[in-house]
Amino acid sequence: MNIQLLLSDKIKQAMIAAGAPADCDALVKQSAKAQFGDYQANGIMAAAKKMSLNPRQLAENVVNHLAIDEYVSKVEIAGPGFINLFLNTCWLAKQNQLALDNEKLNLTLADKPHNIIVDYSAPNVAKEMHVGHLRSTIIGDASVRVLEYLGHNVIRANHVGDWGTQFGMLIAYLEKMQNENAQDMELADLEEFYRAAKKHYDEDAVFAEKARNYVVKLQGGDEYCLTMWRKLVDITMTQNVATYKRLNVTLSLADTMGESIYNKLLPEVVSDLKAKGIAVESDGATVVFLDEYKNKEGEPMGVIIQKRDGGYLYATTDIAALKYRYEKLHADRILYYTDSRQHQHLEQVWLIAHRANYIPESLQLEHHMFGMMLGKDGKPFKTRSGDTVKLNDLLDEATERAAALVKSKNPDLTDKELATIVDAVAIGAVKYADLSKNRTTDYVFDWDNMLSFEGNTAPYLQYAYTRVISIFRKANLSMENLAGNIIIEHEKEQALATRLAQFDETITVLTNDGLPHVLCAYLYDIATLFSSFYEHCPVLSAENTALKNSRLKLAALTAKTLKIGLDMLGIKTIEKM
Repeated sequence: MNIQLLLSDKIKQAMIAAGAPADCDALVKQSAKAQFGDYQANGIMAAAKKMSLNPRQLAENVVNHLAIDEYVSKVEIAGPGFINLFLNTCWLAKQNQLALDNEKLNLTLADKPHNIIVDYSAPNVAKEMHVGHLRSTIIGDASVRVLEYLGHNVIRANHVGDWGTQFGMLIAYLEKMQNENAQDMELADLEEFYRAAKKHYDEDAVFAEKARNYVVKLQGGDEYCLTMWRKLVDITMTQNVATYKRLNVTLSLADTMGESIYNKLLPEVVSDLKAKGIAVESDGATVVFLDEYKNKEGEPMGVIIQKRDGGYLYATTDIAALKYRYEKLHADRILYYTDSRQHQHLEQVWLIAHRANYIPESLQLEHHMFGMMLGKDGKPFKTRSGDTVKLNDLLDEATERAAALVKSKNPDLTDKELATIVDAVAIGAVKYADLSKNRTTDYVFDWDNMLSFEGNTAPYLQYAYTRVISIFRKANLSMENLAGNIIIEHEKEQALATRLAQFDETITVLTNDGLPHVLCAYLYDIATLFSSFYEHCPVLSAENTALKNSRLKLAALTAKTLKIGLDMLGIKTIEKM
């Protein structure tokens, strides 16, 4: 149940009945302060201006036409025309009960599931994943998890960098080293392998010539070169999938959709764009000039789709990928999780694809861009020597720090218990530190804040979950099939129950805008409100059985919400910390 949408619809109907234009929005929002109710309608002023009416007079007319007694116990007009809405606690209790009884918390599921492609992670072959891949990987995965949970058909597209001129160099060096067992190499060896291959390419003219020849052969489908290329891809992706598993990310080998998939489409795309007059020859290259974008001289910007030497560029591949995703995968919506520097590139690709009629206007294209991970010095997060931090090295350090912290708090844990808790806390902390920040901005990486058991952190939420579980463990009760009804009397009960009922609204934001920090903030609210509720409203020692059962149900719904919410973020919950 999405209460915000329900109230918006009711107030919109009342506004129209009061004479407001049909295009006026009710602008119903959750209230920032309790004295303004649970929700506030802020659209009256704009509507009154269009109608040349006093806003407060219009607000009174709207309230007179409202039919929301079932949901709202009190309606107030405040200030120049704000309408404050106080939820009916009996109705609120029923919404909590419905969520508790429903496997998916009574969330609004997709009535018409869409084919949604999510383009995320996208590491490069023959290179180990580094911290720069973290944001795309985990933010994209959170979006995937939520969309799938709501019933959409989600296609994970790991747009791996597995093609290009560098592969001629790598194949030539692989041959030189007679490394026919390349599939047994670790990715760290491949990093050194890549550097050695580049050194030979730069210093050995004969080697460089062979490398260039192998590029031509590879692109021509030579079986030997393809076999060597596949070894490099397989080594890389096997290691990457192990990293995904460690990160609790849902990407698998089957989701690999590398640049190589679209190779055969590139000549056709270039030829078609030229035939349609969209692309033209310019200084030996094939270029699409876009009037919508200007260069420094104020002239239409040119997007090169084929170089003088016949080579293709990222734009060509991305146009082909877009065409493929619509025609072959039947996408209704495509979400790209790449950093903000790619925004203009993607917009130009989309513009060209639309101009060529490869995709319809109805196809939703969204760039859910993100900022950078920074060190405390405000610069991109690096090692002390200035190197890019490898992702697995980051996770190793998180594990070491979490182990020391958990041991200090729980010295009596068994090795098995310790390993389970450390894994959940360490990986959860790294992911949540990123996910809890607005993806559109840069954020500062801070070990101490990340692993804290206080404040808006994963350990705090994981501990809040275990705290609820411990109530049922202590009472030897199951959270399933609790008796009685939910009763909302105390202000702390009402605050918790209201926020629990707003889960659907939170998920709607994540679904529409790909902003996991909104879900993080919501879960943090739930944890803090539960803590206050537990402090002021005795559960197991409640004054009567009906109240005890009611509070147990609120506790159970809190645990269920925390667990499902954290799982949507790809963060594990544990029953003991």
